[in-house]
Amino acid sequence: MNLIRSVLHLLWMAVTVIPWALFAILASYFVSSTRLYWICAGWLRLSIQSGTWILGIRNRVQGLENLPQGAKDPAVLLVKHQSVWETFLMPAIMPHPLAYVFKKELLSIPFFGWAMARMDMIHIDRSQKARAFAKVVQQGRRLMQEGVWVIMFPEGTRIARGEVGEYKTGGTRLAIAAGVPVIPIAVTSGRCWPKKAFIKRPGIVDVSIGQPIPSEGRQADELMAEVQAWIEAEMRRLDPEAYADKA
Repeated sequence: MNLIRSVLHLLWMAVTVIPWALFAILASYFVSSTRLYWICAGWLRLSIQSGTWILGIRNRVQGLENLPQGAKDPAVLLVKHQSVWETFLMPAIMPHPLAYVFKKELLSIPFFGWAMARMDMIHIDRSQKARAFAKVVQQGRRLMQEGVWVIMFPEGTRIARGEVGEYKTGGTRLAIAAGVPVIPIAVTSGRCWPKKAFIKRPGIVDVSIGQPIPSEGRQADELMAEVQAWIEAEMRRLDPEAYADKA
């Protein structure tokens, strides 16, 4: 049954992304970047809803009160990364537009990537590290001044459930350079959508949003160590089964 559900969900996304992406590309010539973001976020929201209807994956979110409340209050969101699920989920639950920092190769994905290319996101060439980070800071500052939150996955890639990746300091360096707080977020998506798995399982994905951590006067590695400590402790609280053999 889980295999059939997974196939149906994949087909649903493949069929719906084509007209939605074409509409977004056309609309990008006539609407603001903020309006275009919410058009694209609408498809992500429907994908999450279809994940509930078809796959049986439900979301349980806590800590929304920890998010900045002002219309232009800036933040860098640093999120645990276990699957594709949270990349779709974050725009579906966040009250502000988000700007992802991602590798430029994703722009070549048919329809999905083409629509992303029309959005005001931060796509980088990871082979040019210094230039890439300079672009992240430049665009990140501008976007956060406009009320857009920058979102990054500090581990850089999807990490298997119960494992800890290397937390890189790009997100905290950006926050320090821009003088904005970081918000750590734990997500247990690997419980239902394992890393690189085709077959998904029904269940609950917990999302826990931590309190903002000020970046003023901090060192990037020391600040990231605090972010990592909070996220990984929260992951153990939310998904103790995944860490049972690591006590």
